[in-house]
Amino acid sequence: MLKVLVVDDSMLMRNVIKNIIVNNMDCTVLEAVNGEEAIRMYKEHAPDVVTMDITMERLNGVDAARAILNHDDKANIVVVSSMGQERLLEECLKVGVRDFIIKPFTRDRIMNAIEHVLKLRIPAV
Repeated sequence: MLKVLVVDDSMLMRNVIKNIIVNNMDCTVLEAVNGEEAIRMYKEHAPDVVTMDITMERLNGVDAARAILNHDDKANIVVVSSMGQERLLEECLKVGVRDFIIKPFTRDRIMNAIEHVLKLRIPAV
C-alpha cells in the first residue's frame, strides 16, 4: 500500500489534502506539522510521496525538503505553497522537489501531482 506524508502547519490544510488523497486512492496518509517532524517521519516511514508546505515554524519546507533529499535522493516531494513565494519555489526545485502546487488548488491538481511523481494513473472517483 502506498504511503503519503502530508506536511503543513495548518490542520485545516492537512485535512483538505488528506481527504482528497484518501477519497481518490488506496493509501495510508501520515501527517507532520513542521519540517523537523517531516524529516523524522520520512526516515521512520519512508513514504512514497511527501506533500510539503514551505512556510512553517521550526524548520521550513525548503530546508526540510533539502534534508529529506540528502537522506534519500529519490524522495518524491511535492511542494504545496501559497502565491507570492516564487523565489522559494525556485529554491525548492533546485534542491530536487519533483513538482509544486500553488494554493488554492483543486482535487485534480493534487492527484495529477501524485500521479506525475509516482508515474501512476489514478482513476477518477
